[in-house]
Amino acid sequence: MVIRQPHSTLKTRHALIFGMIVLVSFCLSSCQKAQEKSPTAGKIKIITTLFPLYDFARAIGKDKAEVRLLLPPGVEAHAFEPKPADIARIYDADLFIFTGDAMEPWVAKILKGVQSPKLVVIDSSKGISLMKAGPVSEENDSGHTGHEHGSFDPHIWLDFDNAVKMVDTITSGLISKDPANQDFYLKNAQEYQENLKALDNRYRTLLANCRKNMIVYAGHASVGYLMRRYHIKFTAAYKGFSPDTEPTPRALAEMVNIVKKNGLRYIYYEELITPKIARIISGETGAEMLLLNGAHNISKQEYDSGVSYLALMDANLKNLTKGMECRPQTSSP
Repeated sequence: MVIRQPHSTLKTRHALIFGMIVLVSFCLSSCQKAQEKSPTAGKIKIITTLFPLYDFARAIGKDKAEVRLLLPPGVEAHAFEPKPADIARIYDADLFIFTGDAMEPWVAKILKGVQSPKLVVIDSSKGISLMKAGPVSEENDSGHTGHEHGSFDPHIWLDFDNAVKMVDTITSGLISKDPANQDFYLKNAQEYQENLKALDNRYRTLLANCRKNMIVYAGHASVGYLMRRYHIKFTAAYKGFSPDTEPTPRALAEMVNIVKKNGLRYIYYEELITPKIARIISGETGAEMLLLNGAHNISKQEYDSGVSYLALMDANLKNLTKGMECRPQTSSP
């Protein structure tokens, strides 16, 4: 016996089935469109260790790259050790950019386990000579290509000629991954390098006529490249670059004496570290505190606001001209 369902029931079922088909089709279409419109779809995924590399890479890659900073905003660079999740992010990237063995000695170890055929690793210190660590003097003005951690200063991005070379190295890496957009990357790199050269000219002009030619830096000796480039003498409170080191009472007394002996009205402190040493020296001498940013990393607020390496370096120039009591050059009548 065949039981026939009422015609109205069949119509209802057909309508339901048709409705489900339409709904599924709409969902698939929407998902596909969302994927097509995703801001990261088709972009080169780049992971960088430090802020300068992050800023260089996003200036070169622009809308064709998704650039991420491995170092969390606000974290001191020399204290950073990658977690398993960080290592997974590196393995999943198209490009991984680091500063060099002297700055990130942990990189060589984690890269031994890389089995990602798509990952391109870029050592941005390639072709750059490292200077000896410590305050600028005749003894450490000579460069060195070695990467012995602790013996040489890894803060290469604070010399703007080095920054130009780093941009070239990063650009080559991007082109190797995406040769179809070579002209795009080269154009962006050239524009950024022109900005770096203009920044260098501003430094040379504004630091050419100063009453003082030395600074006291109540931080780690991480600004040596910047000081050497513009022939500024400096004394740093901390030996080496470890965040755990502390200056001895004798070293503090010597710095207080330097400030008083040279009539320095300003001293400098380091970014992302509590400036307790600068406060002590300031309290003993009456010197005003100014920030001199090594640009290893930035705060969460700076990250969210989209601050740039060039802006940080311009802020440094402003504080240097104030602290060294520089006067604008006057043109001849």
